[in-house]
Amino acid sequence: MAKHRSTAVRGREKRIGSGGLGKALPKCPTGIAGLDEITGGGLPLGRPTLVCGRAGCGKTLLAMEFLVRGARDFGDPGVYMSFEETEAELAANVASLGFDIPGLVRRKKLALDYVRVARNETEETGEYDLEGLFVRLGSAIDAIGAKRVVLDTIESLFASLPNDGILRAELRRLFSWLKNKGMTAVITGEQAHVDQLTRQGLEEFVSDCVIHLDHRVVNQVATRRLRIIKYRGTSHGTNEYPAMIDEGGLSILPITVLELSVRATRERVTSGVAPLDAMLGGGYWRGSSVLMTGTAGTGKTSFAVAFADSVCRRGGRCLYLSFEESPSQVARNMASIGFQLTRHIRSGRLLFNSVRPTSYGLESHLVNIHALVKRFRPETVIMDPITGLGGMGNTDEIKAMLTRIIDYFKNERITAVFTSLTDAGSSFERSEVGISTLMDTWIILQMVEAANERRRILSILKSRGMAHSHQTREFRFNSRGIHLLDFNGGPAPSGEASRRSERRS
Repeated sequence: MAKHRSTAVRGREKRIGSGGLGKALPKCPTGIAGLDEITGGGLPLGRPTLVCGRAGCGKTLLAMEFLVRGARDFGDPGVYMSFEETEAELAANVASLGFDIPGLVRRKKLALDYVRVARNETEETGEYDLEGLFVRLGSAIDAIGAKRVVLDTIESLFASLPNDGILRAELRRLFSWLKNKGMTAVITGEQAHVDQLTRQGLEEFVSDCVIHLDHRVVNQVATRRLRIIKYRGTSHGTNEYPAMIDEGGLSILPITVLELSVRATRERVTSGVAPLDAMLGGGYWRGSSVLMTGTAGTGKTSFAVAFADSVCRRGGRCLYLSFEESPSQVARNMASIGFQLTRHIRSGRLLFNSVRPTSYGLESHLVNIHALVKRFRPETVIMDPITGLGGMGNTDEIKAMLTRIIDYFKNERITAVFTSLTDAGSSFERSEVGISTLMDTWIILQMVEAANERRRILSILKSRGMAHSHQTREFRFNSRGIHLLDFNGGPAPSGEASRRSERRS
């Protein structure tokens, strides 16, 4: 995919070029995380945008955030006309996101207007039109010099009209009126049927941009998605994108970068195990992705912790995403092989984030990881194990989520280690979630039996851009860490021979 540079910049207009061919379409930045990226700069300036979806998908939040961020970040006053919620209710609903609606109203940066429309209070005495609405809305626009308008929701406005012909005519007139006023407008609409975006079935045709929000439940986990149905006059992202609502508001995450334009580095970082560095020709590439697969008990977490320990000991920061064990469990278990993680946690160099994968949906994990990276600024991240996400969706959904994460880490120059559990008896040259092709380095850990003893062995299946070893090496744990031994398939070394081999490693 093509990479859109972030265009949520100061100023109300951002022109997105078309390769120098013709005049660029003026755009209005929303300030909503990710939305300006997938729209190539924001919503169409001076034109109406329809935001549709079923109840609870986030339409009102997107509309309100569009106005608040416009007034607060871009100097664009806005008018919010609601047909369902009062001014006090709207202000209370978004207060938890840090949006000071009363303060913006006092400074004349925002105007809220609640219009009560009740069918039992409506009496038709002649031809119905929206002239009264135009006067009321126009007055609010002029009072604060508004440049942005929200109408939420349009069904309430037309619900009392039995005449479809008048409804369609007035709907078209409303959109034309907003265009003539030069308003960048967001109009929300309810989706009544799966095969129809809005109740009237006309709003999407007269809108210059149509955004569809979806709130679905998969495997008893709720997920949100956003898709741009159409955007006249400009290219835009056409996929479904994860959407997340948290304390910071609405976040939209693109599937991946649009161009594979990450600059490669020739800098190496140690794996934390010197013999493994030698097998790799000097360690991992900085900013690369490393996959460690193996059955239970083969030592995947131990190698991941060795890497984390080496990063923290040289003064770097490591973010450890654990899906199975608590921080205290990992620290206790790894202390038995010489890794003292508690001191790194206390120093602030090692940050654990331990959650059950089923705590929330895939898009929530994705947004959470983005937020942790932005706040902690690690140079390396460990995800242990990624197979814990298996119950959160099908293989394609998990692969798409991990693709986004890998691309994000690469763009941030973060070296990432992923552990993956394989089933006993399955092919070792297979990753459970099908992401091995995305990895730069793939290390396989196995457990074999020889001379009535279970032995752990390691091999490097691939490591892009380096002349890595094709040897199979046995490794063992003791109180001083991880030790690699030579492995030739014969009896396991024992006694003094084994200790000498460990000292050499």
